[in-house]
Amino acid sequence: MTHKKFDIPSDSTYVPLQVGASTHYNLGYLTDDNGDNISDLNCYYSELTGVYWVWKNVHDADLVGVCHYRRFLLNEAELVFTKSEIEQLLTSYDILTSKSLELNFSYYYGFGHNHAMDDLDNTMEVIGELYPDFLPLFEKRVHENHTYFGNIMYCKKDLFDEYCSFLFPIFFELHKRINLDSYDDYHKRLYGFISEFILFVWCEYKGLKVKECKVGFIGEKTETRETKLQIDKYLKKHDIKSAKNYFLNVRQKRPDILMEASDITGELHLCLEIISICEFELLKIGEIMAPIDYPFDEMIAWVRRLNRAASKNEPFSEEYSSEIAYDIAKKLYSNNSVFK
Repeated sequence: MTHKKFDIPSDSTYVPLQVGASTHYNLGYLTDDNGDNISDLNCYYSELTGVYWVWKNVHDADLVGVCHYRRFLLNEAELVFTKSEIEQLLTSYDILTSKSLELNFSYYYGFGHNHAMDDLDNTMEVIGELYPDFLPLFEKRVHENHTYFGNIMYCKKDLFDEYCSFLFPIFFELHKRINLDSYDDYHKRLYGFISEFILFVWCEYKGLKVKECKVGFIGEKTETRETKLQIDKYLKKHDIKSAKNYFLNVRQKRPDILMEASDITGELHLCLEIISICEFELLKIGEIMAPIDYPFDEMIAWVRRLNRAASKNEPFSEEYSSEIAYDIAKKLYSNNSVFK
């Protein structure tokens, strides 16, 4: 599933499908806007418009799967699965999907923190009406702290069809009861978010034998890269206030931008650390403000060295330009092994 041009894995089992094709520029891939489709609802369904298209229009495959243009399930060697590996595993398992995430809070609490709680409550109301036998398990698990991630799955086509026949009626009915058009672009994608948890509970409800796999991130989100480059432009102008305000505006539209799945290199977090330091004008050396006058890669390398030293409680060095900047890094990363 993709909405961007990307480097396609060499194994022929991976076929790019452009989602939301009815409302976007054609990328030259297979598209989800032909046959029986909901392509024009992509702003609400995200990758699920592709899931729907596969359900309704792919009839010549015994096994099907869903991955993303930059997220793939990985084998034990942490490489993208080959077709033969998938086929072999599905002789022993019903479905391959992501490892379950262990949250620091209940799914219910986390959803309410990031979305409108009424939307989840309405979902449970619809589930109770359509699938009353499924609701008790859903209500139990929603107050626990696990879920799947990304709507990534490989399975037999008949099982895939059964899941879709279960899933989409929930959202079609829910769509009659809530108005998503007042939401920003991120929160409009409600059904894509909720379906991750529904898949988690549905697999248990069906008693499926699940192979949970690591998810590999190939490449960086375009939005994350563009955000870093724009922040760097402001930093080079020594316009720290604009750099901060720009990021805050981006985060308001994309609350997920600092999540590990988005900031896979950690560089956006490091940009924010530099902004915080510069707000106190701690890196001024004569007429030059270091390291923000360095090329981007050198600036990031500088702050990584700073944080690595801080994480090891090394003595201050003039290399780090300012004792106060070094103290900030120590407060952030002291005894933290992430930079070692």
